[in-house]
Amino acid sequence: MRIVDKAEATGTLAEYALQVGGGPVVVTSGGRPIAALVPIENADLETVALSTDRRFLDLIERSRAHVQAEGGISSEEMRRRLG
Repeated sequence: MRIVDKAEATGTLAEYALQVGGGPVVVTSGGRPIAALVPIENADLETVALSTDRRFLDLIERSRAHVQAEGGISSEEMRRRLG
């Protein structure tokens, strides 16, 4: 992982993107992380977009809480119901 202070981040985005092979490049401000450039493997644009969408993540969390509180159905039961 490489850490770069915002004031010292004078390279181009392309230059920093070349460095993510060694791990994330984290930009900080006052010692606190504010952004990260991370390598992406085995993911398409839709996966990346959804994994950072707060509304989608909230929906997944509510669904998990519902299943934990009230139970759910197995994949076998879902297949049976859908035919």
